[in-house]
Amino acid sequence: MTMGLIVGNRGFFPDHLAKSGREEMLRVLTAAGIDVVALTPEQSKYGALETRNEVRHCAELFKKSRERINGIIVTLPNFGEERAIADALRLADLHVPVLVQATPDDPKKMTIAFRRDSFCGKMSACNNLKQYGIPYSITTLHTESPDSPEFANDLEWFSAVCRVVNGFRDLRVGAIGARPAAFNTVRYSEKILESQGISIETLDLSEVLGRIERMKDNDDLAQAKLAAIQKYVDSSNVPQVALMKMAKLGAVVDQWMAATEVSISAVQCWTSIEENLGVVPCTVMSMMSDSLLSSACEVDICGVLGMHALRLASQSPSALLDWNNNYGADPDKAVCFHCSNLPKHFFRSVKMDFQEIIAGTVGKENTFGTCVGLIKPEKMSFARFSTDDTAGRMRGYVGQGKFTDDPLNTFGGAGVVEIPDMQKLLHFICENGFEHHVAANLSSVAPAVHEATTRYLGWNMYWHGRDTGAC
Repeated sequence: MTMGLIVGNRGFFPDHLAKSGREEMLRVLTAAGIDVVALTPEQSKYGALETRNEVRHCAELFKKSRERINGIIVTLPNFGEERAIADALRLADLHVPVLVQATPDDPKKMTIAFRRDSFCGKMSACNNLKQYGIPYSITTLHTESPDSPEFANDLEWFSAVCRVVNGFRDLRVGAIGARPAAFNTVRYSEKILESQGISIETLDLSEVLGRIERMKDNDDLAQAKLAAIQKYVDSSNVPQVALMKMAKLGAVVDQWMAATEVSISAVQCWTSIEENLGVVPCTVMSMMSDSLLSSACEVDICGVLGMHALRLASQSPSALLDWNNNYGADPDKAVCFHCSNLPKHFFRSVKMDFQEIIAGTVGKENTFGTCVGLIKPEKMSFARFSTDDTAGRMRGYVGQGKFTDDPLNTFGGAGVVEIPDMQKLLHFICENGFEHHVAANLSSVAPAVHEATTRYLGWNMYWHGRDTGAC
């Protein structure tokens, strides 16, 4: 993570505070493992920003580091020169998230020599950014010391925001196979996604099957993938012929994704792969998601975008689940389930088995490859994105809850989820026509995903919990 740093200063306030404030913020960012691009004391007074000449120097510095700056932090150790801050951001033209922080005054140091007035200056800085049309984020508390626990939490949150925003820039998504005919629910608009800088690269399933058929069993890539599968999950009860089919499928997909520079994928499953290849793709997809290359089934492109956002924010694997069953009579609990391709990261314990639902149609011998087990009790964040085709924009929802340790006797990959005011969420999903799929992550990053998608990507988002008053 690399942050650009703007240190605000205004001459008739104590400018020694700009000097000490800059040094304090640099210490905090460095300790957090963040690289910093900032003016030096040789380039401007105390390395802060006030004059027009300093504005130009700052903008040029940021432009030179355009490829590596993920976000910008504006720190106000005193009131700060409001226009200089906005001008520097406009001239730099980086289009990255911006966090505005103001350092609090000490009630014991309110003389002209030490009074900051950052409390007031933050409002002026934000006012100018709003006038300039520059989106920005603010800290939880109006004023926070750089070395405070509050700012440490906000810095972690803002870093997640930056990862999501930058992770969606020029994103390439693989659509492997056609949407299953029975799943109208996962339809989407490629053109709306393209308007957001998200490109879809398609691969017909016939091409995948053809490449698999031409691949020899002793092919180096197939053998390497076979070894990786057997290391990844207990497959002792799975026929070797099925494992080899999975290995070839994984090798072909890996080759194609590398050649096309695709980062995440959504795969046709139901039931073409089972009928024409004789396995399910679940383990191959589970391995990709576990390696932070999110992969969704049923060619749910918007579903994998939700997985990707949560993965970027948390830096941990995401899964795609069904909002699938009630859990007894508890209105705040439900069963989340898939067949499954959940990443190993989600499970208490996991083994490879056959897909019990499809087996009744295509035969057990053609459905080996699912990852079966219960989801471990853990906090969770969820997200769903959709293309709103009639409005021509993106929409979605986010929220948080937890997976519980409630007993559950079922097949596939499943867990009991508990979400405050869940009935309100379910009403929202149904009233607004959202899909039955939801992306999940074992983390608490919904606030960061909401901030990134709403403020910086401009999507129409609902935050369950904040927007309903649920905890």
